[in-house]
Amino acid sequence: MTLLYQPRAGAVVRCDFRGMIEPEMVKLRDVVVLMPHKQNRQLVTVVPLSTTPPTPPQLYHHELTKDPRPDGDTMRSVWAKCDMVYTVSLERLEMHYTRTRRGGRQSVKVQLSHDDFIAIRRCVAIALHLSDN
Repeated sequence: MTLLYQPRAGAVVRCDFRGMIEPEMVKLRDVVVLMPHKQNRQLVTVVPLSTTPPTPPQLYHHELTKDPRPDGDTMRSVWAKCDMVYTVSLERLEMHYTRTRRGGRQSVKVQLSHDDFIAIRRCVAIALHLSDN
């Protein structure tokens, strides 16, 4: 279900990148909200997450301290691909869900730790060659 509001910075949501053109992201993927757009309430800037480790890891990649997803595997590493920043429509985003006892779905707000979020911001600055960070 499409989000009706801009998630907070640091929120982890699902993003449907289908319809984009390779080498852009082209599938459903978890993302971290970097920041809501200030002028357009229908847009947010995101950084994609991946369980595939980069080869080789660069200064603009960040391995999260733990998998933030409600159904995540605690033994699997999750990487923020901070060199692939996107501004996307809320129509591409949806919350994470868990199953209820009655077989329904319940949305779950997932928020990154403060330390992981600060590290991702630092990695984005490195990827974009921003010298002020």
